[in-house]
Amino acid sequence: MNTKPTLGISGCLTGSAVRFDGGHKRMNFLMDALAQWVTFKPVCPEMAIGLPVPRPALRLVKAPDGDMRVRFTFAPHEDVTDKMTDFAADYLPGIAGYDGFIVCAKSPSCGMERVRIYDEAGNPGQKEGSGAFTAAMQAKYPWLPVEEDGRLHDPVLRENFIARIFALHELNAIRAKGLTRRALLAYHSRYKLQLLAHNQAAYREIGPFVASMHEWQDLEAFFVAYRDKLMAIMKQPASRKNHTNVLMHIQGYFREQLNARQRLELREVILNYRAGQLPILAPLTLLKHYLAEHPDNYLLTQNYFDPYPQDLGLRLAIT
Repeated sequence: MNTKPTLGISGCLTGSAVRFDGGHKRMNFLMDALAQWVTFKPVCPEMAIGLPVPRPALRLVKAPDGDMRVRFTFAPHEDVTDKMTDFAADYLPGIAGYDGFIVCAKSPSCGMERVRIYDEAGNPGQKEGSGAFTAAMQAKYPWLPVEEDGRLHDPVLRENFIARIFALHELNAIRAKGLTRRALLAYHSRYKLQLLAHNQAAYREIGPFVASMHEWQDLEAFFVAYRDKLMAIMKQPASRKNHTNVLMHIQGYFREQLNARQRLELREVILNYRAGQLPILAPLTLLKHYLAEHPDNYLLTQNYFDPYPQDLGLRLAIT
């Protein structure tokens, strides 16, 4: 089992000169920071269907029957939709074990959202399309964490995506070793505070579902249903309000161990985070300090404190 998350990635984002104009869109965070913690599997769908570099630009075209087509910008009679569909059908089964995918924004093949759609006369329409390859991938694997390079410049979306790929990687590792109820229960227990930070209502709903695991004769079927629910919860970025509630909840575990000054200091740091005056790293660092001094068996298991490698520095930017 690979100890690192496996991520698919649009080849141009790695620095490979595979774009239609012969260039690339290398993203420094991905290649200089994240690359040491994951295994990237690059792909360029447009080259995979036999298009050269450089090549004429493609666009999404909405046909009169409502079907979305992939055609050349300056040769609209040349349609590569079927080639892209065939490639996706052949390629996508091979990524079932991936932990995430990073795609190139605005691309008619790879864009995740807000791709410009044209009519058959070449008139530009709304930016409401998805690239043909990425649309097929998300339809086949709706639970898979997928992000595009443009959105990863947002620190909240970046942190959320990285947390999701590491969560899915750990879950996939359990499956690879052989599913057991004990392992799945332990996994869910480790992620309780993390899920609470993302969506409190959904956290309360998934609890009874996990408690009903003993009623499932097919543990693989339970895994699939649990994965869907888990990834849906984590797809919603954790809010400052929910983080504050979780931090306050953790604070309660130290009520008896801390003196009045320490309790006041901790409360002020948490409230300053809630007010946007401190990054979340500040209260978390203080809580981890107290956890080291006053170990608690439940808190020590919680993924919430370290959901991904600290060296990525993601929580420094989360306010």
